[in-house]
Amino acid sequence: MELNGQPADPAALRALALTNYGHFTTMRVDDGRVRGLALHLERLDRDCRAVFGTVLDTTRVRELVRRAVTGPSSHGSGTFLVRVSVFDPDLDIVRPSAPATPHVLITTRPAGPLPPAPLRVKSVPHVRDLPAVKHFGLFGALHARRAAQLDGFDDALFHGPDDRVSEGGTWNVGFVDGDGRVVWPSGDVLPGVTMALLKQHHPHTTRPVTVEEARGMQAVFATSTGIGVRAVSAVDTRVLSTGHPVAAALRSTYLALPGEVV
Repeated sequence: MELNGQPADPAALRALALTNYGHFTTMRVDDGRVRGLALHLERLDRDCRAVFGTVLDTTRVRELVRRAVTGPSSHGSGTFLVRVSVFDPDLDIVRPSAPATPHVLITTRPAGPLPPAPLRVKSVPHVRDLPAVKHFGLFGALHARRAAQLDGFDDALFHGPDDRVSEGGTWNVGFVDGDGRVVWPSGDVLPGVTMALLKQHHPHTTRPVTVEEARGMQAVFATSTGIGVRAVSAVDTRVLSTGHPVAAALRSTYLALPGEVV
């Protein structure tokens, strides 16, 4: 854990617990390469403008990520997750409008093999705050995930008051319809990096998808940096196939991406 390239001072981290205002991105590193690295850096710059009203030095961020990947205290070669968190330790809950000086916290943790086991999801009414921003505010999403797990599922699939599906707890959702087309739900969702990469490499359409339509799709899958393309085996009580060839092709496409050298 390093803050601006130095060992993190616990006092500086208090803002994460007491104010919890900031944004982040999580990158999966495979032997020094990151799929969608440029998109992760674009997200950090875009979200910094939205959250703090200032520009983030993404060249410096890349240097800090490289240090975490290749430095003497790094994991070295192999596969792990690097989270880049951007916040201002001096910004407090009383005056969040004060001019901000964003700091960059780099943390690493192990990553599991791709793809993980299929998910069983429960549809839950929930709309994230500022859906287009990958921000620290995870309480609503984690509360929905907890409720779904207590009800026997693995995670929550969000939908709005209009019954239209948006996204999962910490992932985007995609579908394969009856004609074999890849469908991404329209609406206010996080512009995920994995989803963006798949859109670049596979024909697709974007349209509203209701919960009932989701249950009737040929295949449902979740996407994120940490899980790649993960099959969904059930939406509520509707059991789904996890071996659809289109979903398998998406997974193969994603795994074959070489990634960019940090």
